[in-house]
Amino acid sequence: MTTTFTRTIAELDGGDTALAFDVMRELRPHLTDADEFAELVRAQRREGYRLVVAFDEMDRLVSLAGFRHMTNLYAGPHLYIDDLSTLPSARGQGHASALLRWVDDEARRLGCAGVHLDSGTPRHDAHRLYLASGFVIPAFHFAKSL
Repeated sequence: MTTTFTRTIAELDGGDTALAFDVMRELRPHLTDADEFAELVRAQRREGYRLVVAFDEMDRLVSLAGFRHMTNLYAGPHLYIDDLSTLPSARGQGHASALLRWVDDEARRLGCAGVHLDSGTPRHDAHRLYLASGFVIPAFHFAKSL
């Protein structure tokens, strides 16, 4: 059983977004500038993106989940997790699991039918977490660059 050392889970608003930059870079290494990251998140927020973070027992931001409330024909109303990332030094301590439970609770609060996400095929540790958290793999995701 994993022991959770998360002390606090909080949603970041526009003014404190840059605090999550180092954690997001673990998932999105192409991001190289905290101000640019904050601007991109600001643009996503106009489309409903929200950013929730977990702090460890020493009040360090160690994990994050970025998600949107969506409605579509195949899933109805749901939360879609765009980003889930944890600092390497904090992995395996339950922070991402705590964030997934928080997102589940928020989805229920909003009357959503479920929670969805995509994950890169080589991310086996993440896949184990998602499966252990009750996710299933109902489809393949296809993409085309233009």
